[in-house]
Formats: sequence, C-alpha cells, structure tokens
Amino acid sequence: MFCSPKIVFSLALVYFCEIIHAVEYNELYSPHSEYTSNDILEDARLDTFSLIRKYGYNCEIHRVYTEDKYILEMHRIPSSKENAPVVFLQHGLLSSSAEWVLMTPGRGLAYILADAGYDVWMGNARGNTYSRRHTSLKPTSSAFWKFSWHEIGYYDLPAMIDYVLKETKVPKIQYIGFSQGTTVFWVLMSTRPEYNEKVAAMQALAPVAYIGNIKSPLIKAIAPFTNSLEIILKILGTNEILPNGKINELAGQKLCLEEAITQSICTNILFLICGFNADQLNTTMLPVVMGHTPAGASTRQLIHFGQLYKSNKFVQFDHGWLTNKRIYGTFKPPAYNLEAIKSPVFLHYADNDWLSTPKDVKKLAAKITSVVGTFRVPLAKFNHLDFVFAINATELIYDRVLNIMSQFKNQTSN
Repeated sequence: MFCSPKIVFSLALVYFCEIIHAVEYNELYSPHSEYTSNDILEDARLDTFSLIRKYGYNCEIHRVYTEDKYILEMHRIPSSKENAPVVFLQHGLLSSSAEWVLMTPGRGLAYILADAGYDVWMGNARGNTYSRRHTSLKPTSSAFWKFSWHEIGYYDLPAMIDYVLKETKVPKIQYIGFSQGTTVFWVLMSTRPEYNEKVAAMQALAPVAYIGNIKSPLIKAIAPFTNSLEIILKILGTNEILPNGKINELAGQKLCLEEAITQSICTNILFLICGFNADQLNTTMLPVVMGHTPAGASTRQLIHFGQLYKSNKFVQFDHGWLTNKRIYGTFKPPAYNLEAIKSPVFLHYADNDWLSTPKDVKKLAAKITSVVGTFRVPLAKFNHLDFVFAINATELIYDRVLNIMSQFKNQTSN
C-alpha cells in the first residue's frame, strides 16, 4: 500500500527493528507428536483441498457464480452420516478457506466441526487465492478489483448460501464468521433481509462492524489517508493487496522456521496488526500460516474499513459526494440497517483484540436486536488471530461455540 513518506518510514522502521527485538515465548507447542518439520513445509505449500485430504478427511471443490459474474470456489468436508446438520464458515480479511484447517485435526475449527458430525462448507471471497475468476474480467484488469467487502456480502454470500442449501436440501444452515466474515454477514442480512430465513444461527468470532476504538497501530496509521490512497493506487494501477505467492512461500519456508533468526519478524508483524499474545501463538506452525496468509484482497476492502474507523459508523462505501449522490441518492453513504438482522446472533469477543474491541462489540450488540448473547473469551491476553490460530482455542472458545450450535441442529438437517 502507498502512504505518506513519514508513515512508510515509520512502518519500515518498526518492521526492521523487529529483527533485533527478542520475543520471549513459553515452551513451543506441537500440534501432535508425529508432526515433523517435513509436515510443516509440506502444509505450507499444499492448497486447502490437498491439506484436508492429507489428514484423512474427504474434501470436495464446488464452484459458484455470483449475480455479477464472479466465480467463487468453496471447499466442503462432507459428513459420512445421513441428515447431517450443515454449517457454513466464512474467513476473515486477507485470508481464505485454509484459515479453518491450518491448525491440523483436533485444532482447526473445520476439523472439529466435521468430527462433531457436521457437513462443513467453507467459502472463499472474491479476489482471494481460490476465487480469482470472472466470466469476462481478468485479475489483471482494474475492473475486476472494483469491489469492497460490501459486494462480498451482497453478492458472494447469498450465492454461496443458496448453493449450499440447494446441494444439501436442508431448510437452513448455521453460519460461523471470523472478523470480515462477520462484517459481510451484517451486510447481507441488512441489505437482503430475506436471507434471515435461511440461517438458523450465527456465531460471530471477533465481530467487526464499528471499529472506532481499534488499537492496531498499522490500521490507525493508514486509515486517515484512505480517500486519497485510492486515487494514488488507481494511478499506480495497484488494485490488489498482499496476494498469496512467492513472498508467502519464502516466509513460510525460510523466514518463519523455529531456528530462523528472522522468526521474530513473522510473529511481531502479526502482533502489530492484531494484538500481542505470545503465550497462545504456536510458533511451530508459523511457516504453515505464512504459507497461506495473506491470500489477497481488493484495496477497496481495506479502504472501506479505514472509512469506518474515521467515521465511527457502519456505513456503505464512500465514493465521494458526487458519486454517492448518483449511487445512493445522498451525498453521504447510507448506514447499514442492522435492525433488519433477525437470525439469532452470538457474539464472541476478547479483551486483547485490537481490531474487534470490547467497546465496539458492545456498540454492535446494542444495534442488532437478535443478539442472543455476548461471550468474552476467558483469557485476558486472547487476541484477534487467536480465534483461529490459538493453541488453546478449542478449550477457550470452540467448545462453547459447539455447545451453542447443538441447540440448532434440528433446523439445519433434513
């Protein structure tokens, strides 16, 4: 991304200072005793489908067409049982379906759900590693990237949900979203309220809508420049940020290994964005995480979040007052109607989450009338990434999520 020289210098200084900044960790945790260094390097390279198959689970690839002609890839771990309840998982910003299976069986949420008897479907938002196709546009064109997370919520989610319902023939699904995976759910249910009838319950991990109280220094540094930033990026022809590629492979295989002197770069850059919790970070798995994340996104997705931070409101994309008037009929972007959300919602938050702060979650809970409960992770240092990568995520949050979901199984199976 392009920022002012002062910001670029400051962020670069932080980045390179981390090389010589020691981070103290507790004893490293190994996912299971048979997990070897060869497994780590292999898992960093495998795609979601191959990763799931490697660990003995069935996996299917499904492709979906959106109304605006994007082609999305979904991954499914089908249940061996008949009439299995159906759950749909949507990843966060700069991520993909791999997010749910990187931590290996017994630790990755998709595996845990599959072991509990669910028919597990994992979505991929337009523009990420698995959803870089369109019926007429190519990723090399700026037109392909003319979307924010609004379009993901308005077009991608309904296309994927309808496809899952058609394939499984169940009346409703359960939905689990992490970070931006929750944001797009709010968009869908407030702009297309008929989809409330298709979701039995929603589990929001690190819910994101209002972000006026975020603590992430990187996001806060970039946010004030979001409007001018888009113009600059258009001039430069830069529409995509942080795609998965050679840099991820290099980071996964070389920079983030346990024995690498540069491993502190990987850990501290992640911490700098999402909050510090060295105790729950499994550094053994860093090469795998960095081999799959980031998975790419449109610059408009970050710009849209930056706009939310500046306005402290949950509103649609701000195109500028003239374009706003043409598109929305008003000079300012309209707010999302969160009162239109009727599906039962469960909000799961953490004290040390720099992107989904307790204050902002409380504000969100007051706006959504269908919120059944808000649940704090019982660990003070638990941060944003811990919702998907923490060593003790199962005990701290997943067990509770599955217990809540069990109450809605009958609505999501035939």
